[in-house]
Amino acid sequence: MRPIFRGIFHILGRVRIIGRENVPAGGPYVVAMNHISIFDPPLLVSFWPQLAEVVGAADVFEKKAQGPLLRMYGVIPVHRGDYDRALLETMLAILKAGRPLAIAPEGGRSHELAMRRALPGIGYVIEHMNVPVIPVGLVGTTDDFWQRAKRGERPQLEMRIGKPIHFPNVTQKGSERRELRQRNADLVMRHIAGLLPEEYHGVYAGQAIASA
Repeated sequence: MRPIFRGIFHILGRVRIIGRENVPAGGPYVVAMNHISIFDPPLLVSFWPQLAEVVGAADVFEKKAQGPLLRMYGVIPVHRGDYDRALLETMLAILKAGRPLAIAPEGGRSHELAMRRALPGIGYVIEHMNVPVIPVGLVGTTDDFWQRAKRGERPQLEMRIGKPIHFPNVTQKGSERRELRQRNADLVMRHIAGLLPEEYHGVYAGQAIASA
């Protein structure tokens, strides 16, 4: 599926990958991306140097066109807004097995350029697994991409890969631990914002951390 989608994206748009050298050569890590539209996950997994496991919204599995593709790839369904212990354990198991895991910290599509605040889920993963997080900024994957492509515009698509973020071991307990989860999730988003144009920053405006 990945070569097919790479070909489709190259036909419909102009694809540019920046920072490929920042992807670890091996071992487990988390890929964290901004999420505007349905085009983000296939763009990321198609051009990512390694085969990444992906977490996706459960309701998308019910859609006629998207559901079968998600099942074929093996996307792991998540019920947005619900605490899902089994899902969290699955994500940890993937990382323990040495595989990369791709998630959108916002928890779903924003349908606009501006990023929303991250949910604490990625903070939970950071807390339990001492693995790097690779921030990824996706540019051009707006909801109107398909319409523009059909008109022959070949929109510019960019995947900007930042340097790995390393977190110290979590020793806090109770409410401090829960607060740290959100702070770490926000820190990831600030690194993603540093890879994106200002109009993408949303709630992280003025907080972006530049990434080479």
